[in-house]
Amino acid sequence: MRKYVYGGWRLASELRLRIAGKKVLAYLTFTKGFEVAYEPQNVVAVDVNENNVTVAVFNDGVLSDIHRVETNLGRMVIAYAERRKRITRGNSTKAREVRKKLKKLREGERKLDVLRKTAKFIERLAIENKAVVVVGNVNGRAKEKMEENVNNELQHRIHQWSVSTLTKLLDEKPIRIEKVSENGTSSRNPFTGSLIRGYEPFVIRSAVRVAKTTPRVARVCGGVVERDVVGAINIGLRYLSSGGRPVALASTGAHEVRVMLVIPHGGATPLTVLHIYRYR
Repeated sequence: MRKYVYGGWRLASELRLRIAGKKVLAYLTFTKGFEVAYEPQNVVAVDVNENNVTVAVFNDGVLSDIHRVETNLGRMVIAYAERRKRITRGNSTKAREVRKKLKKLREGERKLDVLRKTAKFIERLAIENKAVVVVGNVNGRAKEKMEENVNNELQHRIHQWSVSTLTKLLDEKPIRIEKVSENGTSSRNPFTGSLIRGYEPFVIRSAVRVAKTTPRVARVCGGVVERDVVGAINIGLRYLSSGGRPVALASTGAHEVRVMLVIPHGGATPLTVLHIYRYR
């Protein structure tokens, strides 16, 4: 407490109370302003998806690195939904034994832990590159539109998307955060501007570290593009477009963009590289 009272922190108006047995726990929130140094043309663009968070790094307005954080939150939600279904089948959720079993699942804690590790990884990228973090914003109306004419299982997964939670965790970091609409960011090739008409799944298994990912790819203009990577790049370009006409890559020479696979509990895997783009 002394650290916050005399360390330049201010007590926020928010007060949270929680009952723990015969005790009442009070949570005090302290805030402190930080001066964040960043270069306007250095951007860490974040695209949050069902099972991964894809991050595109721009330096001086030009794409330099891409990282794909395998969160597996969508698969986790489906797995926990099945476990809850088995626990509650034929039983009331008000039953004491059922409540105890549901509490032991710790779904919320596991998801929050993954998102915290992801936020820490993004914070490190932003500090190393002196960059502003740009997050694709999915508002309530956008979610409702996406949920039209889809089955209940997919609706459940879409509702579990953790955009707001990850954004809140990033807001607590000493980094600059900006939000842009992600509407249509996956429908155009960021290198040519051409329309992408559809994607198909493509399974990749890693022999370096036990990992499996299923990117959705499309072939356009003689190259292969991956949907989540396209979304992250276009989010960065949408933010940068306010300061002039940006380019995803330098204008001359052959280019190959590598996507670094990141496991939240194990860190980056430098030897696990997905070759997604190849343009000449």
